[in-house]
Amino acid sequence: MEVRDRSRYSRHIQLPQIGEAGQQRLLDSRVLIVGMGGLGSPASMYLASAGTGCLVVSDFDRVDESNLQRQIVHTTESIGREKAFSAKATLSAINPEIEVIALDWALDTDELREQIDLADVVLDCCDNFETRFEINESCVQTRTPLVSGAAIRMDGQISTYLLDRADSPCYRCLYGEVSGSGESCALEGIMAPVVGVIGTIQALEAIKIITGVGKTLNGRLLLFDGAGLEFQIMTFRKDPDCSACSSAIESKSA
Repeated sequence: MEVRDRSRYSRHIQLPQIGEAGQQRLLDSRVLIVGMGGLGSPASMYLASAGTGCLVVSDFDRVDESNLQRQIVHTTESIGREKAFSAKATLSAINPEIEVIALDWALDTDELREQIDLADVVLDCCDNFETRFEINESCVQTRTPLVSGAAIRMDGQISTYLLDRADSPCYRCLYGEVSGSGESCALEGIMAPVVGVIGTIQALEAIKIITGVGKTLNGRLLLFDGAGLEFQIMTFRKDPDCSACSSAIESKSA
């Protein structure tokens, strides 16, 4: 670790749970974030500032004025620009010492799996079940840890799936065969700071996975009620009949 790293990340290094060894693991890590909207914005900004060595940000959409109420990685000057490259500009300004890779097209199944296989952790920050299930499927196949968040109106939720563990449930275990895109912020609305709360926790979970610090939300679903300012935790287990993860899968290292 170079001298400038010890200065920039000194508050992490001072934590006995992290120290130089933990910070070095962050500097050596690669995180894929799918979706650079309300959740991906705070998650990516905290991961960049924390020193995640390589951030891969994926989004094929462009910045719209209505995004700016909550998607804080983008600015007014970003309107009309690809979200992936708008985010890259902000993240590189926050921390020029890290690598930021922008993917500004819709990844097909093979491309998504390739990117997930390269990642140490994947953050699902998208807004529809179809994409979430596809991400989960690739994470199951590659045994890559997944942190999935969602938010709408004044409510949010997040869970972590340590898919490198044989006994870990996956996203499909929790949601089963739900179909359709579900509710959308465009139709239902969203309180801006709610996505900030969930996205920030996603970054925290990713850092904990990479550094091995603390207890993650694996097997637990954290529910956030922004109106009542309450958190609740629901536990769940691996579904032995899950269509995504019930069969034996070769480990990522095989």
